Amino acid sequence: MIIPALDLIDGEVVRLYQGDYAQKTSYAYSPIEQLKLYADQGATWLHLVDLTGAKEPAKRQLTLISQMMDAVSGVGLQVGGGIREEKDLTDLFAAGASRVVIGSLAVKQPELIEQWLTKYGSEKIVLALDLNIDAQGNKHVAVHGWQENSGVTIEELLTRFIPLGLKHVLCTDISKDGTLTGSNTDLYTALVKDWPQIDWQSSGGIGSLDDIAALNPCNVAGVIVGRALLEDKFTVKEAIACSQNG
Repeated sequence: MIIPALDLIDGEVVRLYQGDYAQKTSYAYSPIEQLKLYADQGATWLHLVDLTGAKEPAKRQLTLISQMMDAVSGVGLQVGGGIREEKDLTDLFAAGASRVVIGSLAVKQPELIEQWLTKYGSEKIVLALDLNIDAQGNKHVAVHGWQENSGVTIEELLTRFIPLGLKHVLCTDISKDGTLTGSNTDLYTALVKDWPQIDWQSSGGIGSLDDIAALNPCNVAGVIVGRALLEDKFTVKEAIACSQNG
């Protein structure tokens, strides 16, 4: 499944290079019109990162998110960006989000994730794990906008949350994000093999249709595509045609 992604700051479509707010590229697109375009081209799920809300939860772009969902029908929306407490979840669900994407909190307050998986169910939660992979192949989860290595491995988190029903995990190799140099296919092949009960979403590095085709043997459930679509490297329709499972 191809999952187009939009990052938003103050209502503006942007891209950050490897999560760095100082390395921001702005695009002259209406978020609502861009979302509609992706849906019209066949996207059934969309990924939205509220970077304003990630920095300042009180300024979460709930009105815009609600307007975006009103503009499309039959499309699922997963939304992330600085989820810190349960109100963040309920606000996003009320705005129309189908799933909420949770990152650093899974490391910092795992007991909250356990509660939410139990309360809201596995279809409502996406765990976003951003990885720093060292020379020995250890997969450490980064937090605080990738600025800090948590010292916690992806295996530790999966072992903790899978018994509670964890189903959806979005995994990013930080070294690939925003580079348009291709995905870490070895990583996703290993994750799918070792944890087949998870619906894995790959993220980072997609720059061409060949990069999407390269992920087909990995059997990931979803492929997040952001910058390449904004820069017209290919269309959503072309990406879906290139992906083994649409």
